[in-house]
Amino acid sequence: MRFRELNSAISLSLQVRKLSSVNLQKIPIKNSNLSKPIRQKSIKKQQTKQKVISDSDIVKCNIAITKHMRNGQCDSALSLFNSMARKTSVSWNTMISGYLSNYQFELARNMFDKMPQRDLVSWNVMISGCIRNKNLGEAKILFDQMPERDVVSWNAILSGYAQNGYVDEARRIFYEMPVRNEISWNGILAAYVQNGRMEEASRLFESKGSWEVVSWNCLMGGFLKKRRLVEARRVFDRMPAKDEVSWNTMISCYAQDGQMLAARKLFDESPARDVFTWTAMVSGYVQNGMLDEARRIFDKMPEKNAISWNAMIAGYVQSKKTHLARDLFEAMPCRNISSWNTMITCYAQNGDIAHARSLFDSMPRRDCISWAAIIGGYAQNGDSEEALRMFLEMKRDGERMNRSAFTCALSTCADIAALELGKQIHGRVIKAGFESGCYVGNALLAMYCKCGCIEEAYDVFEGISEKDVISWNTMINGYARHGFGFKALKVFESMERMGIRPDDVTMVGVLSACSHTGLIDIGTTYFYSMTRDYGIIANSKHYTCMIDLLGRAGRLDDAQNLMKIMPFEADAATWGALLGASKMHGNAALGEKAAEMIFSLEPWNAGMYVLLSNLYASSGRWRDVGKMRLKMRDTGVKKVPGYSWVEVQNKIHTFSVGDSTHPESQRIYAFLEELDLRMKFEGYVSSTKLVLHDVEEEEKERLLKYHSEKLAVAFAILNIPAGRPIRVIKNLRVCEDCHTAIKYISKIVGRLIIVRDSNRFHHFSGGLCTCGDYW
Repeated sequence: MRFRELNSAISLSLQVRKLSSVNLQKIPIKNSNLSKPIRQKSIKKQQTKQKVISDSDIVKCNIAITKHMRNGQCDSALSLFNSMARKTSVSWNTMISGYLSNYQFELARNMFDKMPQRDLVSWNVMISGCIRNKNLGEAKILFDQMPERDVVSWNAILSGYAQNGYVDEARRIFYEMPVRNEISWNGILAAYVQNGRMEEASRLFESKGSWEVVSWNCLMGGFLKKRRLVEARRVFDRMPAKDEVSWNTMISCYAQDGQMLAARKLFDESPARDVFTWTAMVSGYVQNGMLDEARRIFDKMPEKNAISWNAMIAGYVQSKKTHLARDLFEAMPCRNISSWNTMITCYAQNGDIAHARSLFDSMPRRDCISWAAIIGGYAQNGDSEEALRMFLEMKRDGERMNRSAFTCALSTCADIAALELGKQIHGRVIKAGFESGCYVGNALLAMYCKCGCIEEAYDVFEGISEKDVISWNTMINGYARHGFGFKALKVFESMERMGIRPDDVTMVGVLSACSHTGLIDIGTTYFYSMTRDYGIIANSKHYTCMIDLLGRAGRLDDAQNLMKIMPFEADAATWGALLGASKMHGNAALGEKAAEMIFSLEPWNAGMYVLLSNLYASSGRWRDVGKMRLKMRDTGVKKVPGYSWVEVQNKIHTFSVGDSTHPESQRIYAFLEELDLRMKFEGYVSSTKLVLHDVEEEEKERLLKYHSEKLAVAFAILNIPAGRPIRVIKNLRVCEDCHTAIKYISKIVGRLIIVRDSNRFHHFSGGLCTCGDYW
């Protein structure tokens, strides 16, 4: 429209000049000194004709420049511009506007600065470009320098302030405007609405007699965004005219708020339903779990788009109705990436990773959500290696990493303690700019906690700009699991000072920190005050922490009494805490009672059979150990084999008890023999009472010597350079003998050895462990 107006102006100017030339020729010349020869008149006519042709060429060039810019061919446009013998302000403005539309702000600004003469259009285009480029300060400077302004200039700077949240400045500009149009009024209204200042928006609205339907929709949408449905409905009912956006917005918000009767009533009253109206109802019924009604609406739809199909498919996926989701997906005529991603997620969440992968491989086009879905699927189904392989494949495929992909990959690294790869991913997170956000930041924090890097975890925690309750909980639980109970409590106190309200997970971490550190009085105080101070009702996990806390301290009677007053039946975890305390303090009778309760609740729990067997073995009750073994066999319970692993040079090395399959087995065993002699010289004595076989002491020592964690520690010492911590992961709890042995090893070799078992972390250094042997 702007170019047509300018071209018309040029044509009109040329016509005026031509008419002026003709009129001058008809005026009689009274002074002979002013007369010109006939030849000079002919030259003037020829020059006028050339000028007309030249202006026509300029218009053609300007049109060609516009075409180049629309196609993103900035260099071609510049080449044509430079070749022009004469340029008008339209030519310059076309170049500036073209650069701005191609996100070349600096080139546009340079062109603007070089203009020999600027018009109002030049200033307005440049100011709008500054605002689009998020450079409000530059726009304000240009606005102040303008020799003259029109309503477009004022609206541009008003919009700039509004878009950047400077509502008061936008209002000042609005009231300073010499002339306002509908764009001005809508601009200040949008500024109020977008920034949640609904009272001011309402006052402004009432101060003007008539508004367009888009303005009514804006005000109504503002109330809906604030969940003020009553006021939104009042605006809706007052509207002199409603369009489809009005009806669809109101219906959608009723549906999202769970008010399906109100949504359905409006739907039935709607004079013209489009595909978005129908889809809003389908989505509403899906979100409120009313799948049958959603399907009835879906089947009645006169026209469906991809959003309609995806809404119905997502409803079936959320309800675990995989076969119905699959049937719809296969019947869908207009699949998009979202459809494929939903089905991949569906199969992955239901454990059918093979179907998920088959769909992923069949996709005509993938996006970052597709990759995140398949990576997350492998991670959720325990295939950590394939999850990480797909993450690396995603990078090779050139797909942009999103938050979900980073989070899934980091969670997988945490599960298998792949620290080196986790650090590499951390580097990519920093480059992507996701580190300070709590979504990826929390995954990074958990990864370092689970990989035994508690100091690095705290650095990440400090770097999260806006910590949520998950950030605080992860840090508290991280310190608790690593045995740094006082640091966990210090973080909890900081959380309170920051005004972050703790939840039930927070208090589990706090009580766990007290339990692992033996802080009985502090833990008891928190347990009995958390309902009063934080409104948190104690659940089974809180009671289990307290029973564990009391049991570890040897207060078995208090632990039993607490179990008796629990407002619900004790679960297997609670009885397991009592069984563990009974073994620790040699109370076989109480241990048997706890074990029997566990067997009735979870007859397949192999760990509890082993724990009770250990209790019998430590008391020399070999016949009862044999009975446990027979009971396990008759019940069909199989003991989970213990194994340990360690990461060396980005490769995971796994060991089981007495393992001789590792390529460096001979070297490992020779080193362990050497360590055994040096440990005994330092005073180490094998805990042979832990061997669940009635064999000679020498044989018991041999069986203990080659436990998986000792093999992993020995291998790590031989292969990880001095000065670097050794991190070993075990799938079961570390045994008492290995715990003692690793303390001696840490002193002999002068290394920090961190062992993560199924329950907690142990930091061994200089012959001591951070657990203080209180585990």
